[in-house]
Amino acid sequence: MDLDWPVELGDQLDWHWRERLRPRLHGLTDAEYFWEPVADCWTVRPRRTADELGGGRFTVDYAFPAPEPPPVTTIAWRLAHITVHVLGKRAETQFGGPPVCYQTFPYAGTAATALDQLDQAYDAWSSGMRALGPAELNRPGGPAEGPFADRPLAALILHIHREVIHHGAEVALLRDLYSRRA
Repeated sequence: MDLDWPVELGDQLDWHWRERLRPRLHGLTDAEYFWEPVADCWTVRPRRTADELGGGRFTVDYAFPAPEPPPVTTIAWRLAHITVHVLGKRAETQFGGPPVCYQTFPYAGTAATALDQLDQAYDAWSSGMRALGPAELNRPGGPAEGPFADRPLAALILHIHREVIHHGAEVALLRDLYSRRA
């Protein structure tokens, strides 16, 4: 049997998206979105200075290299990470999707806006990936992809899917903890 790898790879993430992650985000409130379960969380917050990341009224906490130990992050931060850093930027660099710039992205100040942004980024990634032919999965990821620059595009796709599944599970856990807080 010949496998259609673009279909199989697309179905891997799409199943998780439809059956696990996206349903768990239904009804996300602004209070949950911004909830800080511990002190000094990284989050999305109103802009304080002009030199912070973001092109709108909100910015996202970030440092490179990340502090040790890394800070706990909010649902807002994790959704921004999935939207911009994981799906959006890769849809741009790999499939010619809408331009995404970490420094100028309009980070969401509400849960509803964040979910709209997430859906758009997922659609751009998913449609670009599903449009690939099997031979394209062997091309290198390219210079924008760091450790995946010289690896096959299929390896980058698997990495992106792991990131969405991993961070999506963290968001689901934060929602569970929020609903059961004292």
